[in-house]
Amino acid sequence: MKNSVLLVIDVQNDFCPGGLLAVNGGNEIVPLINKMAHEYANVVLTQDWHPAGHASFASQHDGLQPFTQIELSYGPQTLWPDHCIIGSSGAEFHNGLDLPYAELIIRKGFDKAIDSYSAFFENDHKTPTGLGGYLKERGFTRITCVGLAFDYCVRYSAEDAVKLGFKVEVIEAATRAIGLGGTVAATKKSFAERGVALR
Repeated sequence: MKNSVLLVIDVQNDFCPGGLLAVNGGNEIVPLINKMAHEYANVVLTQDWHPAGHASFASQHDGLQPFTQIELSYGPQTLWPDHCIIGSSGAEFHNGLDLPYAELIIRKGFDKAIDSYSAFFENDHKTPTGLGGYLKERGFTRITCVGLAFDYCVRYSAEDAVKLGFKVEVIEAATRAIGLGGTVAATKKSFAERGVALR
């Protein structure tokens, strides 16, 4: 699997049970990801990395609750509980994640004014994180996506990877979803339409 990379998305304390934006069963995927990673010569991690007072936090919008949808300058944005704040324990990787040989960590969402679900682009869909260029320079052609959450950061990372010309698969057992009003079904439909293999 010389041309393949395992992309481990946002397996962080705040997305696991007890965290500030806990994904149901988020911690359950950690042993499987650790096992899978041994089958890959190349592993890349992403880390949600927000400054305090980020525009995507419901706390920054008077009278609005988490999971409300609003319009920001770049388009629709779901408001979230404060989470993955730079330097906090919630922003740290889950302590069961054992990937010491991962060769790159991409931090995303650090611009206070714009959220970043995808590992490749911020939510304006045009500001790159640099991951696409890194993977292409390294000669990778195939990406396997795992991590949190299936219907947000995993979804948009997989979609953008396809747009950039990579062959992409998502390992469903190594993800968990937030599940807001049909987001899981919409993700599966999107994958089918775009040629993302869901295994």
